[in-house]
Amino acid sequence: MESKKKILFLCTHNAARSQMAEGLVNALYGDRYEACSAGPEPTKVHPCAIAVMAEVGIDISKQRAKSVVVFDNVSIDYVVTMCAEAQENCPIFPGAATYLHHPVDDPVLVTGSDSEQCDQFRRARDKIRDWIDATFAS
Repeated sequence: MESKKKILFLCTHNAARSQMAEGLVNALYGDRYEACSAGPEPTKVHPCAIAVMAEVGIDISKQRAKSVVVFDNVSIDYVVTMCAEAQENCPIFPGAATYLHHPVDDPVLVTGSDSEQCDQFRRARDKIRDWIDATFAS
């Protein structure tokens, strides 16, 4: 049996976009891929990320924000950077087989009511899912 390909999603704080991507890949394509996520300045998984993923039946409540150094000696097949703005510190990960860049605006930066914030997380989730389906489904 062929081993699963390992995907590492990277974002600065590992709080939203990379966490949602990790959950999506593991839920949808876990038979072929093992996804994880990290960032150079990890904080904590944003409550809206957990909530909007639960809306599509994916539980990421047990995921935690991790530093990219956790993966220093791990063999990675794909590294996906998700930082959208140039001023963001999107990390570089040496040693990966394939680099992909899929910028998604950071939903954490949206201000407003909880509802308005979570709406931005839904948009980010759907954009990430569309890209994951197009990139990893076949």
